[in-house]
Amino acid sequence: MRKLLLAFIIILTTFVYLGRLTYLQLIDNSSQNPLDDTAIKAVYDYPERGHIYDRNGKLLVDNQPSYDVMVIPREVKPLDTLEFCTLLNITTEDFDKKFRKANNYSPRLPSVFVQQLSKKEYAVLQEKMRKYEGFYIQKRSLRHYITHVGANVLGYISEVNERDLKNNTYYQSGELIGRQGVEKQYEETLRGRKGVKFIQKDRFNRVIGSYKGGIYDTLPVPGKDIQLTLDIDLQAYGEKLMQNKRGGIVAIEPSTGQILTLVTAPSYDPALLVGRERSKNYTQLYYDSIAKPLYDRGLIAMYPPGSPFKAVNALIGLQEGVIDENSTVVCNGGYHYGRGAFMRCHCSYGSINDMNRGIYRSCNTYFASTYRKIIEKYPSAEEGLNAWNEHVKSFGLGDFLGYDLPIGKAGRVPSATTYNSIYGENRWFATNTISNSIGQGEILTTPIQLANLTAIIANRGSYYTPHIIKKIENDTIAHDFIIEKHTSIDPENFEPVVQGMHDVYEKGTARFLKIPGIEIAGKTGTAENFTRIEGKRVQLTDHSIFVAFAPVDNPKIAIAVFVENGYWGSRWAGRISGLMIDKYINGTVSRTDLEAYVLQGSLIDEYEKPLGGESFYINDGKTYNEWPKPKEEEIPQSKAINTPTTDE
Repeated sequence: MRKLLLAFIIILTTFVYLGRLTYLQLIDNSSQNPLDDTAIKAVYDYPERGHIYDRNGKLLVDNQPSYDVMVIPREVKPLDTLEFCTLLNITTEDFDKKFRKANNYSPRLPSVFVQQLSKKEYAVLQEKMRKYEGFYIQKRSLRHYITHVGANVLGYISEVNERDLKNNTYYQSGELIGRQGVEKQYEETLRGRKGVKFIQKDRFNRVIGSYKGGIYDTLPVPGKDIQLTLDIDLQAYGEKLMQNKRGGIVAIEPSTGQILTLVTAPSYDPALLVGRERSKNYTQLYYDSIAKPLYDRGLIAMYPPGSPFKAVNALIGLQEGVIDENSTVVCNGGYHYGRGAFMRCHCSYGSINDMNRGIYRSCNTYFASTYRKIIEKYPSAEEGLNAWNEHVKSFGLGDFLGYDLPIGKAGRVPSATTYNSIYGENRWFATNTISNSIGQGEILTTPIQLANLTAIIANRGSYYTPHIIKKIENDTIAHDFIIEKHTSIDPENFEPVVQGMHDVYEKGTARFLKIPGIEIAGKTGTAENFTRIEGKRVQLTDHSIFVAFAPVDNPKIAIAVFVENGYWGSRWAGRISGLMIDKYINGTVSRTDLEAYVLQGSLIDEYEKPLGGESFYINDGKTYNEWPKPKEEEIPQSKAINTPTTDE
């Protein structure tokens, strides 16, 4: 009886296992991956990447065919290596290195062996590839740039790396992915989705047809076209004006937040990062640590905002009720504060300035006095500074803004915590932070933040999140970009500030920059510029800053321009701002005298001064720097009393 029972159990167990195996093999395909079967080969069909257009429908980027030599290491049979290398224009050492890399990635999955064949190479190889088992040619698309500008905005595509493969299972070795700019930000939209066909082979590695009738095959989904808010003609003009200079230009349409231009200088031709020379060209750009062409100054360079920030302090003063537009301050060539400290100003001795004159004359004394009143309105400097901080942040400063580009900096807006860490808990006063009154000290902004600030003033207190996307094929843009945002300042407080900025062109530091037929409001700015040489803090020629919007009563453009080592606001940045406004609104340039000055001018000598190993003058010979600069006590920038005295 026991023998019969044992036999029954063995037979029953056998049938259970056989039944389960039959179910898994013939019925249940839920967890089956065709590539787990070594007799199955995946053939990918790559869709065309979406095209990129500017705001006016001009084609900026499309595609061109490209052919890669692929390898599946386990399928490679003995071959004439020398002949094959000659066809591919590589050495036998290159062959060994590439094959090892492919085999390390996966012996049975395809990877790129030689990428981006020329048309001539492809034509020769196509007829001979049958001789080389385990190798085949994969067609892809490479980017083709119709434009030669806007590289920082457009970005580029390149082969995925190990980190990409680890972070995203969609990609396989040798595939392309967006890097920088809109190519990175809108990667999934532009790339589409690749299709795949699974081919079955017999034991002799011969193709015998589709795997399971093609039930696992998928069709490619083309990438979507996108339209940018960028005006490519304005972008090209901005890059032209910034030749032989460093800095950034950001222009925004105030009524929508659409970015009209995003210039970084120096820049490069985006076509340099396409083709087999891409890696070599990228390396040269990457290791240019002096000019930094890959560094997007419009988005990530942080500068003191300088005198344009005086408009913010005027608005906060009005909102806090510590001044009105008729409040006056007597300027005696500067502002005395603290223990004998003195902030210089270019106003003549005994000048009486109200808000309007304070803005168009860019009076340091007026705004130092206003800032101090704001802070000292509160029981403690800490409370006053934090109240000021909240107002400033409502303008989008100290924040990433939420725009749709993959890089950025938040800038810096100091709070009470900042000064507690410098001076000790509650051991500081408004006078210790007085440089904030004129956009110096601890406050830092990016050009896009300053352009957005200018758009806010143009809109009298509201703004839309700056963005680069205007339209995606068959889609709508993100909801965040159409929500109107507001500052902490009441709309009626903006009018006297706007009038003061308009008078900058009528009576003030930009009166020689007027554009015929266009009413412009603007503000010049100059920011101190320091670097470190051999570990010592050395002053360089000041930065030139300018913000403007136009027309005053129906703003179509708000712009911020930073020119590094540009002396003062109206010298370079002011001229460039006016030319950009003229070009955008009128389509032509009426002030050809300003244009000639900018195009013929160069600041290369200024940029080379700290590299020469010799003493040098800065700011048109007003200051002499010895080399190396004698060691001096480092002090917080907010205590510095050598503030720029002119914005002209």
